[in-house]
Amino acid sequence: MQVSDIKVGDELPLRDHLASNLSLFLYNAAIWNGHRIHYDETYAKEGEGHPGIVIDGPLQGDWLSQCPMNWVGESGELLNFEYSNRKASVLGETLTSGGKVTEIDLENRLVSVELFIKNEQGEITTPGSATVKFNK
Repeated sequence: MQVSDIKVGDELPLRDHLASNLSLFLYNAAIWNGHRIHYDETYAKEGEGHPGIVIDGPLQGDWLSQCPMNWVGESGELLNFEYSNRKASVLGETLTSGGKVTEIDLENRLVSVELFIKNEQGEITTPGSATVKFNK
């Protein structure tokens, strides 16, 4: 893919994410996150009032960063990325990441994208943005 092939409004491929107890445990162990809402359902519900085990924000950020990285592939690189967790998601929900092109700088081969993670109700739980630089 080349930057000249891209148009404002182009959509990035959607990807579904379904966390499991094991994936949450392993991810949180790797980042040294011991918060009980990510593995103890009783505590998450009774201790903090969540409807279930909470899918942690950094994992959703990692999923979201993969959206532009997978889209650009070896045609370029991710220059910057930001996101914000706005609404909690719980174990058992299928989350969908995606995005669309918002700006193109042909001279510098830069493409800005608006990113999202949506829950099963179609609500954006994690908005974000990124800039990728294309090789050609």
